[in-house]
Amino acid sequence: MVESGMISSLLIAFQPVNFLACFVGAVIGTLVGILPGLGPAAAMALVLPLTLNLGPTAGLIMLAGIYYGSMYGGSTTSILVNVPGEPASVVTTLEGYAMARKGRAGAALAIAAVGSFVAGTFSVIALQLFAPLLARTALAFGPAEYFALTVLGIVLLSNLSGKSRIKSLLMMMVGLMLATVGTDPVGAVERFSFGILSAQGGISFIAITAGLFGVAEVISFMKEKGKEMEMTPVRFRELYPNRKELKRSVAPIARGSVLGFLIGLLPGPAATIASFASYGLERRVSKHKEEFGQGAIEGVAGPEAANNAAAGGAMIPLLSLGLPFTPATAVLLGGMLFHGITPGPFLLSDRPDVFWGVIGSFYLGNVMLLILNLPLVGIFARIVRISPNYLMPAVLALCVIGAYGDNSNLFDVWVMLGAGAVGYLMRKYDYEPAPLVVGLVLGTVMERSLRQVLIISRGDIGGLWESPLSAIILIAALAVVIAPILMRYLSVKLGNCLAK
Repeated sequence: MVESGMISSLLIAFQPVNFLACFVGAVIGTLVGILPGLGPAAAMALVLPLTLNLGPTAGLIMLAGIYYGSMYGGSTTSILVNVPGEPASVVTTLEGYAMARKGRAGAALAIAAVGSFVAGTFSVIALQLFAPLLARTALAFGPAEYFALTVLGIVLLSNLSGKSRIKSLLMMMVGLMLATVGTDPVGAVERFSFGILSAQGGISFIAITAGLFGVAEVISFMKEKGKEMEMTPVRFRELYPNRKELKRSVAPIARGSVLGFLIGLLPGPAATIASFASYGLERRVSKHKEEFGQGAIEGVAGPEAANNAAAGGAMIPLLSLGLPFTPATAVLLGGMLFHGITPGPFLLSDRPDVFWGVIGSFYLGNVMLLILNLPLVGIFARIVRISPNYLMPAVLALCVIGAYGDNSNLFDVWVMLGAGAVGYLMRKYDYEPAPLVVGLVLGTVMERSLRQVLIISRGDIGGLWESPLSAIILIAALAVVIAPILMRYLSVKLGNCLAK
């Protein structure tokens, strides 16, 4: 059954019109990923009317190509100029940009492309094999389980930098507070906008990340004017990873693929959460912990694999149950309805051409994106050799375009500039921006879940751990908090005993 399905999917994907639609979608997605602000959901919405003349299969293949193509492109500006093209690529700036500063931009870009290809292929195979079973498992999660997951996520991801845990938790709290600005997700009540009409929709994620990472980098350069970036000359053989880097990337790519795929089954910004979770995991299991923050290849390989695998995982509830768990899959659902197709349990029997065509496009699109990205590594790597006097204005322009383009709102540009100034001060006083971004991502999901649980349980806080699954997750979060304290206590006791 699986083998015949794979053959059918590839035969449909290789039909000329579907092949062309897949290629165009992949190219558009890559460009969307490189340019901050637009995002796959917005790009898919803009292209949606143009797919009407292509027919349902080719039209949906093009939309899917934009979706997973953006996951490839998002790493490019993160690695080269410290500006995340996609929210899911924010964590790539932590190690990718450090590698670029050391002359290893080509290796980072190549590993990102290979990791994305492996994870994308893994996710589509898993999608084909386990779609019905995993979709039912995802439905077992209610508000209490999602709240418990966000608590666990905050505990696990609060100290991404490995520096001061107090500072990291403080930044996490700032991110959670920023997530409350705008409109209450349950009661739709305006709050914390201080009468500013443009703030009623909330604080733009793109504006914050562009400011904290991109604008802060520009300010740092301006502050140290006269200083040229130290960049090691890049030889052709250094444009791609060496044997040691490839060996160190294998396990992170495998772990990121599995982790990202599983997180992709859950509602919310799965690709972003998956990339942060993968980075946190790699920091804990790596044998080269001292390199994190200085350009560890694992910090590029794992997260880039995770965000691509999450894109494939998010397709399972859409195709199996007709439930979009991300903004991009919501637009894809709209595309299906636009073409007169109803996703869900009967999609495979009613429209096998569409079901297998979309799956086949994932196989084909991943190969296309690998072929498109790897040969261009040399061209991309040359960007970091441009004089900062020319590069930094381009970075600032990208940030402004991204912040304004997110909501076509000038207020977001001011937010970005303010975040840039704050980001510069954070660097100066050794505060990491990554935990703040995690708090901003998880804050809305956490609050919505908490409010829903309290409404369902009529204010009884015990509803948060009434479910066995949510109780287990909360216990795991508590264990993660207690374990380091307990280990330090035991090590001190043991040291005292040995001293005696």
